[in-house]
Amino acid sequence: MAFKPLHDRVLVSRVKGEEKTKGGLIIPDNAKEKPAEGLIVAVGEGARKDSGELIAPTVKKGDRILFGKWSGTEVTLDGEELLIMKESDILGIIA
Repeated sequence: MAFKPLHDRVLVSRVKGEEKTKGGLIIPDNAKEKPAEGLIVAVGEGARKDSGELIAPTVKKGDRILFGKWSGTEVTLDGEELLIMKESDILGIIA
């Protein structure tokens, strides 16, 4: 895949949701919520201040993140469903 996000945007791959509940019940596909957790696939160069100075991104490729439920724009690249979102839509990095 040859995709590079621009400015302060990141490309995210969702982490698969749970297939079963803690009690062992299998969750059907139509009842599953899309997970708000993902892995950073690619990162843009960063935002720019009004002065033109570059603000480096906080996240990097490979970081596991949490993001808002309605964050990002869904895209399909090379048959894989991904999200493009601004870095500010990311709630945090999972250590």
